[in-house]
Amino acid sequence: MKKRIFSGAQPTGKLHIGNYLGALKNWVALQDDYDALYCIVNLHSITLPQNPDELRRNTLDLARVYLAAGLDPSRSIIFVQSDVPQHAELAWVLSCITRLGELERMTQFKDKGKGNTERVGVGLLTYPVLMAADILLYQTDLVPVGQDQKQHLELCRDIAERFNRDFGETFRIPDPYIPKAGASIKSLLDPERKMSKSDENANGSIFLTDDADTILKKFKRAVTDSGTAITFDESRPAINNLLTIYQLVTDKTAEECVVHFEGKGYGQFKPELAEAVIEFLRPFQEKVQHFDDEHVTNILKEGAEKARAIAAVTLQDVYSRMGITR
Repeated sequence: MKKRIFSGAQPTGKLHIGNYLGALKNWVALQDDYDALYCIVNLHSITLPQNPDELRRNTLDLARVYLAAGLDPSRSIIFVQSDVPQHAELAWVLSCITRLGELERMTQFKDKGKGNTERVGVGLLTYPVLMAADILLYQTDLVPVGQDQKQHLELCRDIAERFNRDFGETFRIPDPYIPKAGASIKSLLDPERKMSKSDENANGSIFLTDDADTILKKFKRAVTDSGTAITFDESRPAINNLLTIYQLVTDKTAEECVVHFEGKGYGQFKPELAEAVIEFLRPFQEKVQHFDDEHVTNILKEGAEKARAIAAVTLQDVYSRMGITR
């Protein structure tokens, strides 16, 4: 039997090239080798205030992105988190065995709640418990995660091991899948920070819906390091980031990229990088227009039915082991 993978994205903001290269591209490749579930985690998105109409629209738009990127409902289960109530049910169970100190140490909570913990919503604190429920509900073997989510997955593993110890072997312990290249694409304006869809300055991100002129302008404005050589060099994070993007959109090896730009300067490199990204995104941008709301909704409904069938088995086992009758 194939091992199982699970991952998801929040339907908030516009996805950028970092989301595509760091997550979606890998999801598409992994669905051939694994039993794959890909979720739109709309319950996670409400840890911060959301406009209800925008959230509904963004949920369908994100599903369109999944499909245009190459996720195939005949090979993967694609669904919306809130359509499977077992996510919230298991999150409550797991919150009862998760320790407060573990959640308070989470970097994301400390960053987003900094200086305002008296007013921040409890959901921001318990977010990692819901994430653990998402993963454990499907007896997941592998979780594609970026470096910023590794801490949450480690907590998920701790929670699963604690439950198994106290109530008997119930959950499979998931392992991370972190791609060697592109796990964390950085901002074009600040290569010390990851590219973010919530960045106040849109010039730091290449969004999946950006047109060719916008992409070219953003790359021309991208910051560079001292020195002129176009090579992979972790001590020069700006060029390292730009060259990583080029490598991932062209599928060239690192050596091929360096040889290709040998003797060339930023004036030649940036426009060529922009053109490579434009061509990479062109098929995706054409496909995303083909999925109307009715078609997307039907795919999500079918996916939710399949997901509920798997989730119900796990939750029933959890309740039985804990002495909870239904």
